[in-house]
Amino acid sequence: MRRVFGAKKDKEPPPSINDASERINKRGESVDEKIKRLDVELARYKEQIKKTRPGPAQEAVKARAMRVLKQKRMYEGQRDMLYNQTFNLDQVAFASEGIKDAQQT
Repeated sequence: MRRVFGAKKDKEPPPSINDASERINKRGESVDEKIKRLDVELARYKEQIKKTRPGPAQEAVKARAMRVLKQKRMYEGQRDMLYNQTFNLDQVAFASEGIKDAQQT
């Protein structure tokens, strides 16, 4: 019967609060890197806007810059949300450590 239904696999222990916090921090750092790349791109578009004459070419560069700016704002919102989650997890970890300490005393 084990061949048909298979045997139960050993379950991995659930991730701890610290593990979850570290994973969220890594994701936040990757979002920070994306924001830095978008900042560089925005600076490049700003220079292009200064160099081009007013007209359709400058409007096209402005439109690209606006798209990049919207993307940057979206990433900033995600980063803030991730850091808020990390803060909440740290609060939970602190509270659970306090409870453990209280049980020992």
